[in-house]
Amino acid sequence: MKNLKFLTVSLFASLCIVSCSDDDDNQGGTDPEINRTATLYASSNTSGDITAYDFNDNGSSEVRTLLTLSSDGEGLYVDTSSNQITQASRSLLNLNTYANANVSPNDVLLDVVASSTVDLTSPRDIAVNGNLYVVSDNDDFSGNGNNRLFVYTRTGDSYTLRNTITVEFALWGIEFVGNDLYAVVDKTSDVAVFANFGSNTSTATVAPTKRVTIEGIVRTHGIGADGGTLILTDIGVASADDSPDFNTDGAFHVIPNFVSVFNNTENGGTVPVAGTQTRVAGNITFLGNPVSADFDAETNTVYIAERANGSGRILAFANVGEGGNLAPTINNSLNGASSVYFVKE
Repeated sequence: MKNLKFLTVSLFASLCIVSCSDDDDNQGGTDPEINRTATLYASSNTSGDITAYDFNDNGSSEVRTLLTLSSDGEGLYVDTSSNQITQASRSLLNLNTYANANVSPNDVLLDVVASSTVDLTSPRDIAVNGNLYVVSDNDDFSGNGNNRLFVYTRTGDSYTLRNTITVEFALWGIEFVGNDLYAVVDKTSDVAVFANFGSNTSTATVAPTKRVTIEGIVRTHGIGADGGTLILTDIGVASADDSPDFNTDGAFHVIPNFVSVFNNTENGGTVPVAGTQTRVAGNITFLGNPVSADFDAETNTVYIAERANGSGRILAFANVGEGGNLAPTINNSLNGASSVYFVKE
């Protein structure tokens, strides 16, 4: 990944120019002499389309719209070894895996290679570990505040629902770190972990191994990790019904050495801001309801799907440093932005 740090920063400007352009001749094709270095994929819950922001090693960038079967898309997962992308559909209520995500041209329907059965009711995020695909579903199916984790196994082009785990709290973002599944506790500032998650093979109610509070967060949603650093988003209040400032009160927290920090915090304890976290928030961040996050440790860049501000934005923050009220390095409009997933070629 030669010069990726320099290229990623320099491409933010050109990416904004391309994505804001009205040039209808952009078909998303890449010159074979140009090497793509990375792609940021983003889903939308107002169209179901997947937007691919491609970064190339010559300093250029492209934006492709990848059409899917869904009209309301949420969580994403990209398998770079097979060039396949998996999306949780809130309209079809299942998982769909599409081929050739990295080379499909602009405005072309992706080819479906695998679909799960229709089991979901309100999917939000996907976490993958080997052939285990886990979907967080925030439907209050029993009326008592409980949510579910749908656990699928994938064999070839087939998904099998292995089991369904009920948790006694609301869910949103989920992330595997090794074999442990970390889950955002929606409507709170908490994060829970299910250690050795794959061993939970029964359809049952399962309590997390540990649950801690993240100081400074009002209501967390998005979670992303890379290189030992965890990103958590804070949506603040959820809507204009709660506050007229709902589209400007968001934030995200950067927690280096997260597993160590988490393990050193007692069950039910609090991870303090001082000495462990960096918070980015303020009126120039464009953060209101940051619903999804991803992180690239190599370039120290945070990627955000922002849902409330301007009906949806894709934001990136490079060199967060000590945090605070930072302007995003990239700020692209994307109606219904619901999820982000960053991959290197």
